[in-house]
Formats: sequence, C-alpha cells, structure tokens
Amino acid sequence: IEATCKESGVEQAMKLLDEMRSKGCKPDVVTYNVLINGICKEGRLDEAITFLNNMPSHGCQPNVITHNIILRSMCSTGRWVDAEKLLAEMLRKGCSPSVVTFNILINFLCRKGLLGRAIDIMEKMPEYGCTPNSSSYNPLLHGFCKEKKMERAIEYLEIMASRGCYPDIVTYNTLLTALCRDGKVDIAVEILNQLDSKGCSPVLITYNTVIDGLSKVGKTDRALKLLDEMRGKGLKPDIITYSSLLGGLGREGKVDEAIKFFHDLKGLGVRPNAITYNSVMLGLCKARQTDRAIDFLAYMVSKGCKPSEATYTILIEGIAHEGLAKEALELLNELCARGVVKKSSAEQVVVKM
Repeated sequence: IEATCKESGVEQAMKLLDEMRSKGCKPDVVTYNVLINGICKEGRLDEAITFLNNMPSHGCQPNVITHNIILRSMCSTGRWVDAEKLLAEMLRKGCSPSVVTFNILINFLCRKGLLGRAIDIMEKMPEYGCTPNSSSYNPLLHGFCKEKKMERAIEYLEIMASRGCYPDIVTYNTLLTALCRDGKVDIAVEILNQLDSKGCSPVLITYNTVIDGLSKVGKTDRALKLLDEMRGKGLKPDIITYSSLLGGLGREGKVDEAIKFFHDLKGLGVRPNAITYNSVMLGLCKARQTDRAIDFLAYMVSKGCKPSEATYTILIEGIAHEGLAKEALELLNELCARGVVKKSSAEQVVVKM
C-alpha cells in the first residue's frame, strides 16, 4: 500500500485496502497511517481528517503517529485553529502526545514568529512526559536569530545545555550565521573556539560562516588564521571559503594580495567561479583600478568562466567612480538593450552613480 501511494497515488492504494478487507485481512493502524500520510501528501487534508474519524468504525483506534501526520499537514497549510482542536481531541481520547507532536507545533509557531507561544508549548512538554530535544530548541533559536534577538538566542542555547540537551552543529551554525550577519563576529569566533570542548566539531559551513563574517568587517587577517586552522583539522576549504577571503582582501584595499591569493588557487586544485572573479574585480574597482578590473574580465573570459550580471554592474560602477559617469551610463544602457543586465539591476546601479 505504501509503495502504491508513492507510485500510483492514493486512489489505487484504496483499491488495495478494499481487496485486503475482502480477503479477510484486517488493516491495522500502520496501514491506516500509510494511507492518511498519502492523502495528506496529495493535499487532501479534509479527506484525511474524515479518514481519521472513521477509523474506530473499522475497529482501529488512531495512535499518536496518526494524529502527528494530520497535525503536520494542518500546520503546513496554516490551519492552526484546526490543529489546536485536533490536539484537544487527541488528549480527550487519552492519546498522549509525543515529542514529535510538540515539535510540529513549536516549528509552526516559530515560523509564524509566535515565539512566546512556542515557548509556552515547550514548557508544557514535561507535563506529558516529554523532554525537549534539539529539534524542539532549534526552531526557537532560529526564530530569535531571525528577529535579531541574539541575547535571547544565546540564553536559550545555555538553557538547552543546562537541561541536558546539548546543541548540535546545526544549532551552532544557525547562531553563528545570525551573529556574523549582525556584525558580532568576536562573539562568533569565541563560540567557534569553544565547539571542540563542547564535543561538537565544526564542519566546513561553520568555518565558512565565520570566515565570511570576519572578511566583511575588515578582519581578513583573523579570517586567514581560521583558514589555516580548518586546514589543520583536515577540513578542505571550498570556493565559498576562498571567495569570502578574496572579497575581504579587496574591501580592505589589499588588491595585489588578493590577486596573488587568487592565482594561488590553481595550485590548490580550486577552479574559480564568477563569484570569485567578481570579488577580485570589486576590490580593484574600489581601489580605482578599473583598468585592471577590465583586464581581469578579459582573463576571466579567456579561462572559460562566463561573466554574470554582477560582473558587468561591478565594472560599470567602477567606470562611473573613475569620473566617467556618462560613458558608464551609455554602456549600461547598451547592456540592458542586449538583455545582459536586467532593468531592475540597472536602476540600482544608476542610483549608486
């Protein structure tokens, strides 16, 4: 039945259910759960609810998994009132919620920005014999980070650990991303340095996040030290790592160092992409070395790397900042006419000119 739901749809699976019954094989709760899940995946939630309500008449009581399937579908379609009613009905019938039940509700509330209600739900979990896990805390932390409430996020990180639920690398990556986005890179570095002692080893994306954060606030020297550190731990930097560092060197006016770093990539077996080239060109343009940036564009094309829209807008802004605003505007209009640069992007460039 499960395979039929996936391959041929629920209607065919229902025929199998009828055949199963006709041959005296009584479906159990697992059978019904598979069918309800299939109905929900097809977007037929009301039918799934009817199916749930009819289960007792077929001699089968829904279990917590049955209710969780319906709850998840209700939450994913924004039917919170129905979800609350189903939860109340579930409790009335003596079907105890599981950690998964609570996590479905917490995740929904956090996505809607209702963090206070999500916390209330979490605090009630022990009353039902459920202990919050990382999947309970992660949506909350993500919600706090999204709202730039970093103190609250760190507070809940500590609460999480104090309750014996140790954050995983996903939790830390969420926090580090938010800290770096807000420019709080020193705190991010401090947390990164503590990860090994907490039994949570940083992964590539962890380092990339902090390296990018440092590079964007003029602390590329510290970012380069992290590059050495990650290599020392056996982690292989990728094109994202190097593009962040190149961007940082360019923003700090260290264009010659950036170009040398760029050419060193070949020896490391790294193939630059458009973002990598753009990082160098942006640095050259900011240093009012647009002629070198144009030469770098030619080099980019010669290496078989197709320029992006951002490549052209970077160069046009560079030309304008060299005092050639009229020529830059003419070039921009020509590129728009050719469809190389979108009108919306061109308007943003004009504002900067």
